[in-house]
Amino acid sequence: MGNQKIIALQNIFSSRLDTLSHILEIAESHFADDVESLLQRRIAPDMFPFGTQIAFVCNQPRNFALWCLGEPADNLNPNVASLVEARDHISSTKELLTSINVTDSKLSEINRLDLGQGLYAELSGLSYVDDFLMPNFYFHITTAYNILRMAGATIGKRDFMMHLVPSVKHQDNT
Repeated sequence: MGNQKIIALQNIFSSRLDTLSHILEIAESHFADDVESLLQRRIAPDMFPFGTQIAFVCNQPRNFALWCLGEPADNLNPNVASLVEARDHISSTKELLTSINVTDSKLSEINRLDLGQGLYAELSGLSYVDDFLMPNFYFHITTAYNILRMAGATIGKRDFMMHLVPSVKHQDNT
C-alpha cells in the first residue's frame, strides 16, 4: 500500500505551519515594541492566549508524527514566552513531520487518544486525523489569526490562505 494520504497530510500540516510562520511575521511587524504582551492576548477571558494557540497548533501535526513513529503523544509547553520560542515550535514540528515514513495502512490502525481526567477515545487513524487533529489544528490557527485581527494587526484572508497563493493566476482581459 502506498503513502499518498500520509504525504498529503504532511503537506497540509507543513504548508499551514508556513501560514502560521507568516502570521507570526505580521505579529512581529505590527507589535514590534510589545510582542511579549501580544503573546498573552486572548479573545475571551476563558480562552487560551495567542502564545498558547501557537503551541496548540503545533501539537496536532507533532502528535500525528509521533503516532506515525510509534511514539506517545508529547504536547509542547503551552506557555510560549517569546516569538523565538514560537518559531522554534513551528520549525521543530516541521522537522518532525519530515521524519514520517509509514504507509497509508497506518490510518486503519486504532489510536488511543488520552483526553485527560481519566477519559480516552479509541479512534481509527483516519478518524483520529479527520475528527480530532484537523478540527483542532484549524481551530487553533484560526484563533491565533483572530487574536491578531482583534488586536488591530493588518491581516486578511489572503494571509490565512497563503497555501493557495502559488495557485492564484490573473485572468488577462485581452
